[in-house]
Amino acid sequence: MAERRRPVATMPAPPAAAAAGVRGDAAEPPVLVRRGRWDARRRERLVELGFLAPAVVYVALFFGYPLVKNVVMAFQEYTTRTFFTGEAPWVGLANYTAVLGSSVFSQAVLNTALFTVGSIAGQFVLGLLLALLFRRRFPLSGVLRSLLLLPWLVPLIASSAVWRWILDQDSGVLNQFLRATGLVDGRPGWLTSTSLALLAVVVVNIWIGIPFNTTILYGGLQDIPEELYEAAALDGATGWRAFRHVTWPLLRPVVTVVLVLGVVYTLKVLDIILGLTGGGPANATQTIATQSYQLSFQEFDFGQGAALGNVLIVLSLLFAVLYLRVNRRAVDE
Repeated sequence: MAERRRPVATMPAPPAAAAAGVRGDAAEPPVLVRRGRWDARRRERLVELGFLAPAVVYVALFFGYPLVKNVVMAFQEYTTRTFFTGEAPWVGLANYTAVLGSSVFSQAVLNTALFTVGSIAGQFVLGLLLALLFRRRFPLSGVLRSLLLLPWLVPLIASSAVWRWILDQDSGVLNQFLRATGLVDGRPGWLTSTSLALLAVVVVNIWIGIPFNTTILYGGLQDIPEELYEAAALDGATGWRAFRHVTWPLLRPVVTVVLVLGVVYTLKVLDIILGLTGGGPANATQTIATQSYQLSFQEFDFGQGAALGNVLIVLSLLFAVLYLRVNRRAVDE
């Protein structure tokens, strides 16, 4: 009787070995694919960083370094002697105490507030009215829009020189016109009177800022579809009602940008005031910006000038953050 042979038990091959036996080296490509993708992403990231590096270096050198240097100088006794000796003793908060406690600082803060509020109000209102006007099509509207940009394109020093001649007390065109028309009897000192100098500077700054406000607001008005006005007219919303319920809500983001940038630009206005009055008469047009310039480049106390500059930066940042939060809350509601 033949002996029955038992089947030989064979152990199953490991899945990896079986897969390798069937596919050969086909198990390696997924790893290679992942590695290739990672290398591709890495090369792409390096290219992005290569394009970004020049901008970062530029900002760090021309914006970051001066800002940090200004902050450090505000805590040092930094004068002309420092350029020869290289020594700038650390004085802590002494510079801030000196500038904040001076009698000129309170007058400069008040003048800065009046100058900023008056300039922004005048620029925005007149700029918005002109933008609404140019939104209507009429002959030579394009030419007038182009001419409106001239005050913005003329160098500020040149503009201040022209306005200084116009507002001159003795031979100014404005006083000659007022006397010829009989509106005034005397010769108002627009730039020499302590009660009129700040008003004259505000008017000149309004004239300079109108093109910026008109251009930005006009661009915002162009983005509002005409269909909305047509739909509002069907409901009886025309004229002021259309402006209140259609134009203003849709223009609010642009208004935010215009006002914030306008405040930041106005707070640091320097050349117009220096060209017209130099901060006088009797500090009647002295602002924080002009006082900082006077301390740094006329009295050569760079530490105190830097301290006032930092105060101006903080004021600008606080206003920008506060206004943006208030406007965002209004939009959400």
